[in-house]
Amino acid sequence: MARDSSQYICRVCGAVHAKWAGQCSACGEWNCLTEEVGGAPPGALKPAATKRARGIQFEDLKSESPEPARLITGVSEFDRVCGGGLVPGSALLISGDPGVGKSTLLLEVCARAALKGARVAYLSGEEAVEQIRSRARRMGLAQADVALASATALREIVATLKREAFDLVVIDSIQTLWSDVHEAGPGSIVQVRACASELVRLAKAGGPAMILVGHVTKDGQVAGPRVVEHMVDAVLNFEGERGYPFRVLRAGKNRFGATDEIGVFEMGDTGLREVTNPSALFLGDQNGDRSEREPGTAVFAGIEGSRPVLVEIQALSAPSAYGTPRRAVVGWDSGRLAMVLAVLESRCGLGFGDRDIYLNVAGGLKINEPAADLAAAAALISSVCDVPLPKGCVVFGEIGLSGEVRAVGRAEARLREAMKLGFDKALCPPLSHEPTDIAATSLSRLAEAVERISQNRY
Repeated sequence: MARDSSQYICRVCGAVHAKWAGQCSACGEWNCLTEEVGGAPPGALKPAATKRARGIQFEDLKSESPEPARLITGVSEFDRVCGGGLVPGSALLISGDPGVGKSTLLLEVCARAALKGARVAYLSGEEAVEQIRSRARRMGLAQADVALASATALREIVATLKREAFDLVVIDSIQTLWSDVHEAGPGSIVQVRACASELVRLAKAGGPAMILVGHVTKDGQVAGPRVVEHMVDAVLNFEGERGYPFRVLRAGKNRFGATDEIGVFEMGDTGLREVTNPSALFLGDQNGDRSEREPGTAVFAGIEGSRPVLVEIQALSAPSAYGTPRRAVVGWDSGRLAMVLAVLESRCGLGFGDRDIYLNVAGGLKINEPAADLAAAAALISSVCDVPLPKGCVVFGEIGLSGEVRAVGRAEARLREAMKLGFDKALCPPLSHEPTDIAATSLSRLAEAVERISQNRY
């Protein structure tokens, strides 16, 4: 009897190594090799010397067949992130931290789609059927006609899905499935890749729209081989900070819609509630009775996907008690904060070398676009000068290393969202068309922002 050989597989690129090494020779990542027991390398083809290949048939780009109608689930925020609904035969991967609400969101999607007439199956390898029913009763969705099952054997799942004609299938989660073709345990790189490949192939062969739930590592990456993210059509990440009730569904990859699109939900006792106006949620009491904001706060008019969103950026500058000043950032890139501080020091004459700097995006939203540079700088200037910005003022713009304020995209949409929420002033780069309903102060240099904020001139 042949003895099983051990192989070491890179969980980032999938390269196979005969022995363990600290660094993968294929992709260069460190500490990413995982031992797997098996004879042939994962994905290796069996020898078929006696069987002749038939070849493939090419087709052109032109097609007379109409584009298939999308499956509208009824959860508008989810449909928005997917690009307007689910495409039949597509495969999606949704990931998120434990307890963020992935199963709750997908049960809501399944129930709403079933109430609209779709045939839906929800297969869980982590929960019993009665646990899923209990959650559905709590969410008020017990009357939805959703087919439930608790299964982990890939062969049985694929056979059932080929026999039944479902429109939408949810697999929760891909790490719990196992294929009897491979000897590795569930959740291993070999099993995750094999199970995901089989399910994606089933969806592409005229099957249902497939949603796979993926676990994440402590670094926030999807557990398992990175090739799974290349197999699927869309990768969605469900984000949420502990202590905040809202959740953000963000598209990192989408073959059928825009990337970086977001859907906003609010977690409650009965499940998730869609937030149609996220700006009002993130701003909090900005439209309250106070005539001014506190020093160190600025409202940023940002763009998340296709929608404008207003969020509050808070900054605090305090004398440092130690030799090395502290820089703490929540919700923004720490590298961009260091760049903004360097520009303020070298181009505008403000000193931060002996001061601790704390920057926070209120509400827990993560901002990635460079247009937040000017808003962060305005909050820092306001904190250092102890001068609050006017209550009805929004700020946006990118800052260059020479101190210039650069134009950003979709400025009109940002101003329209601000006007809709009652803002009447804006600090922004020069605009091609001056708005009529909002007093826009155009800034070409960051030093102008320092002068106007410190002297309270707008």
